[in-house]
Amino acid sequence: MIDILICDAHLYIDREWEIPDGWIAIRENRIHAVGTAGQPRPEARRVISARGRLVTPGLVNAHHHMIQNLTRSYAPLTRSKLFMWLQGLYPLWTALDEEATYLATYVAMAELLMGGCTTSMDHMYVHPRPRLIDAQFRAARDIGFRFYATRGSMTRSVEDGGLPPAALVQDEETIMADCERLVGLFHDRSPGAMGRVALGPASLFSASERIMRESVTLAERHDLRLHTHLAEDMEEDDYSLSVYGCTPTEHFEHMGWAGPRSWVAHCIYPSSSEIDRLAQAGVSVVQCPGSNMMIGGGSADVQNLQERGMRVGLGCNGSATTDHASMWMETRNAMLLGRMRGGPESMGAREALDMATRGGAACLGWEDEIGHLRPGACADLVIWHMSDVALAGALTDPVEAWLRCGPAMAGTTIVNGRVLVENCEPCLPGLADILRDHARQARRIQQLD
Repeated sequence: MIDILICDAHLYIDREWEIPDGWIAIRENRIHAVGTAGQPRPEARRVISARGRLVTPGLVNAHHHMIQNLTRSYAPLTRSKLFMWLQGLYPLWTALDEEATYLATYVAMAELLMGGCTTSMDHMYVHPRPRLIDAQFRAARDIGFRFYATRGSMTRSVEDGGLPPAALVQDEETIMADCERLVGLFHDRSPGAMGRVALGPASLFSASERIMRESVTLAERHDLRLHTHLAEDMEEDDYSLSVYGCTPTEHFEHMGWAGPRSWVAHCIYPSSSEIDRLAQAGVSVVQCPGSNMMIGGGSADVQNLQERGMRVGLGCNGSATTDHASMWMETRNAMLLGRMRGGPESMGAREALDMATRGGAACLGWEDEIGHLRPGACADLVIWHMSDVALAGALTDPVEAWLRCGPAMAGTTIVNGRVLVENCEPCLPGLADILRDHARQARRIQQLD
């Protein structure tokens, strides 16, 4: 017996396979089968009609900073560039504790589910207190969200020529010991895992050479992914040239990070030859279009990166720059940026959707199981909802209409075979209490009380 049967939908299986009027069957947390309207449907315990709706794989968020929703739209810094923005928020984040981290993560995951995201990483690189990532895994388990934690780190405080205060940095021994601990506790290598761990020194200007090299060694020993920010801002170039005598990408290569384990956020300012080297090494890139536009720092030339052989995913980045966690919005932003840069023929909805699904899965090294709806994949999918008014007249291409019209939100989100959003609302009975407690913590951290 099938657990869930979704029928009468336009199925986007992946970029190579769509079924205009089809059904999809879920059994034991996996995509069991897909079929056309003319093929017999299996019996199911639950049948969901998706007539007139688009069904896609769950979107994959390949770069995020979940705790930053505690300082969302922080008024004193809404017109700041990257380094000034960081220097303004770092002191506030020193107040972060386990409760605040749990609440911020819970809210971030609920918001991601409403925007069609079923798997997200989180780059947690501020650690004013221990075991904050443990709190994130508790939130993921309580919700049932597929979570890829990235144990970030910083070693250079203001006193050492960095940007953060001393309360947010750690020494190398503390960082590596906690990385080992988290991998032992939470990194699930089994198929269909709900929790995995990657290593992610925050950036080349905030982490020591030793922590960069030891992260590579630990990743090789435990077969882990590696993540960092790279070539995000011109000020980063100035810093790297003054400290290391080379560009950020060259330093990245010198530290042994240029390999297929690594995926990097932003990658806006590499040279042409650096792009070729990174592509040849197998490095993947995350574009964060909304954040890049909000903070005015430029954006990666996605088509150029892809033509050079790089896999590109999409990310929401931190709420304090993007101020939302809707992967639908980021996918639309990516399409618009691509068309603005390369013309209308350069980027369509399917290219953007491919980045938001298979591209993100490739960044996480997980494209065998997530980012598509082929039989055997994890049962992570979205039935999209748009108003009849927004879709009036859109009769010929439901995938293009999904991004060109709008706004769209998840009508139903299924993760690991469980319905977590239904009728556009999260199936989280305690969400009202979480939001109340989150507001209390946000006021405390923003020093508004």
